[in-house]
Amino acid sequence: MAHLADDHDVIRVHGARENNLRDLHVEIPKRRLTVFTGVSGSGKSSLVFDTIAAESQRLINETYSAFVQGFMPALARPEVDVLDGLTTAIVVDQQRMGSDPRSTVGTATDAHAMLRILFSRLGRPHIGPPGAFAFNVPSVRASGAITVERGTATKAVKQTFSRTGGMCPRCEGRGSVTDIDLGRLYDAGKSLDEGAITVPGYKAGGWNYRLYTASGFFDPAKRIRAYTERELHDFLYREPTRMKIEGINMTYEGLVPRVRKSLLAKDREAMQPHIRAFVDRAVTFTACPECGGTRLSEGARSSKIAGVSIADACAMQISDLARWIAGLREESVAPLLTALRHTLDSFVEIGLGYLSLDRSAGTLSGGEAQRVKMIRQLGSSLTDVTYVFDEPTTGLHPHDIRRMNDLLLRLRDKGNTVLVVEHKPGTIAIADHVIDLGPGAGAAGGQLCYEGTVAGLRASGTVTGRHLEDRTALKEKVRTPTGALEIRGADTHNLRAVDVDIPLGVLTVITGVAGSGKSSLVHGALPGQAEAAGQEVVAIGQEAIRGSRRSNPATYTGLLEPIRKAFAKANGVKASLFSANSEGACPQCNGAGVIYTDLAMMAGVATTCEECEGKRFQPAVLEYRLGGRDISEVLAMPVEQAREFFGTGGDAPLPAARRILDRLADAGLGYLSLGQPLTTLSGGERQRLKLAGHLAERGGVYVLDEPTAGLHLADVAQLLALLDRLVDAGKSVIVVEHHQAVMAHADWIIDLGPGAGHDGGRIVFEGTPAELVADGTTLTGEHLAAYVGGAAG
Repeated sequence: MAHLADDHDVIRVHGARENNLRDLHVEIPKRRLTVFTGVSGSGKSSLVFDTIAAESQRLINETYSAFVQGFMPALARPEVDVLDGLTTAIVVDQQRMGSDPRSTVGTATDAHAMLRILFSRLGRPHIGPPGAFAFNVPSVRASGAITVERGTATKAVKQTFSRTGGMCPRCEGRGSVTDIDLGRLYDAGKSLDEGAITVPGYKAGGWNYRLYTASGFFDPAKRIRAYTERELHDFLYREPTRMKIEGINMTYEGLVPRVRKSLLAKDREAMQPHIRAFVDRAVTFTACPECGGTRLSEGARSSKIAGVSIADACAMQISDLARWIAGLREESVAPLLTALRHTLDSFVEIGLGYLSLDRSAGTLSGGEAQRVKMIRQLGSSLTDVTYVFDEPTTGLHPHDIRRMNDLLLRLRDKGNTVLVVEHKPGTIAIADHVIDLGPGAGAAGGQLCYEGTVAGLRASGTVTGRHLEDRTALKEKVRTPTGALEIRGADTHNLRAVDVDIPLGVLTVITGVAGSGKSSLVHGALPGQAEAAGQEVVAIGQEAIRGSRRSNPATYTGLLEPIRKAFAKANGVKASLFSANSEGACPQCNGAGVIYTDLAMMAGVATTCEECEGKRFQPAVLEYRLGGRDISEVLAMPVEQAREFFGTGGDAPLPAARRILDRLADAGLGYLSLGQPLTTLSGGERQRLKLAGHLAERGGVYVLDEPTAGLHLADVAQLLALLDRLVDAGKSVIVVEHHQAVMAHADWIIDLGPGAGHDGGRIVFEGTPAELVADGTTLTGEHLAAYVGGAAG
């Protein structure tokens, strides 16, 4: 019977084979805090998210009727032999919260909904129900039938009624309007025949271009500045019109709406660099002149409580809003005020009191998004739930990590199982149980290296155990700056007329507690000053890489282009044959390598394509060779193997490919396969892939936003070496970072604070790391001193 009790106290995972897991067996104690460690790509996410959490969600979905399941995402059973002892899993991950401008911090939680109810009850003048304060609800008029009771009889009465929403009619609740600089779309001094259109993808002779030259609406030999008013309107704004061009049925549309649909509707991060640069030049986003950026209609802004409108309330710093709500005394809405105050206090407790409810959700960092999702869990009465966290310390200053640790322990102490994927020693240290995966990444990982206590991990000899006490020493000799970017009077967001000189030619780290103004300084004030100084800035943020199932490191970095051309030249055929997105794709699976079968409310099934056997290309294409390998074999190579293959002494020397592969290896991605789908990469891998992709860009100033996010302790040293190589090559590297190893390695540190939101926005220290430790008056200085002195971060 004792064995049975043990079974009920563990989550048993036997024979897990999801992604790179290699027949993994683990038993995870329930109602304990278990931390999963291992290098990036070792299989942590495959075990915690893709196996345990995914199966819990799938089993929950199966409890609903087939009708309801038809509206839910279909989930396949993970590749695992035994998975029992599961409880309901609540995943609190770092997925961004969407880029829809109508999605805000307030709408992503219950806070905005409760505020709308509050203003609909207490706001004066009274303008209507809660929907009248919603910027995502337009005003509409409709007709309908209502039933009226008269004694024992009922009568249907047709009535016209209005539903008044709070959406600003000008910007449709987005808060901003876009303007296109027409001068960036075309050269008015040229004719279409002379290549007047300057939009990427509209090359003279291409289909996009021929659509205009052959439309018949204007003379293609006529200069655009000589167009009549009607011709210019047809060229720029004409509504979609069906016509035949060169015998093919096509839809003509003015250049402006066509550009809006083809370029502006795309995710900026998914754009190729030259298209992104064009959009940044040609499009301006300005606050809506009608609503002042509040997204709300005039009526919604007019109703106030104690002189405060809902727009004013949403613009307040949440810590201030919490105090304002606490000061309201109205018995008729007392329960609502209590609930709203609890939600707002949770923001403050979790270290997000510096945000405002009208902050666009898409502008939150991954760490901030994860903490916003935690808000719902803090007041929950649920117990015996499995909470799953993905690096909850991301984006947190060492001072804030202690607060996050307290929250994780509080969830555990309520009787819940807490599973945390984490690299930070300070959070690993509070674990009841540790599961260390590895020993390497990708194909070299997926095995259990250690399972037990934190003390046992330290003595285990695994990669994590060996590096757990790593400390980067303070630099004995710092570099001398070659100049400086002089920022004066910076006031973006919470910056308080900041004057600071950011040195050039060195490694500068900008730090401070979350919300202190780091991003406002780097992304708000710095780019303009750098441009004025003639410095080109390469900014590498935390935005997710987006792509289809066919997107992979080779396509993302541009590596596939020289490889395709080399195959084409060696075989005397077209380069498009060697792309799984083009002519060479297997017609059966369209180049995906697998066939996806939709089974309605049941999980879809992905089976290897029988036609190409998962190789993604037509059999005829695989007959062509380069250095004795076909294109599918090349894409299956890890980066390190491909470096040898395309190197000077390799089977197919190709300098253009080798240069890109070297950058991937420099970023610590030597184990990745060239054709591995981007959707299977971990967060740390995606971050480093972006870094590798930017290394070739021209630019004197590199700005990196938390490059240690997702990095194992063993990988941090490699990142520091890469940053050193950039600086030694003549670049100026500016890093927004909390990791003490990066601070200790810096040439110069700029510390913002002292607090967050309106309690921050000031420079509290600038100098060398050694001077910061000696100063000891700032929170950052205290934690850096403890770090270099041997204390855990």
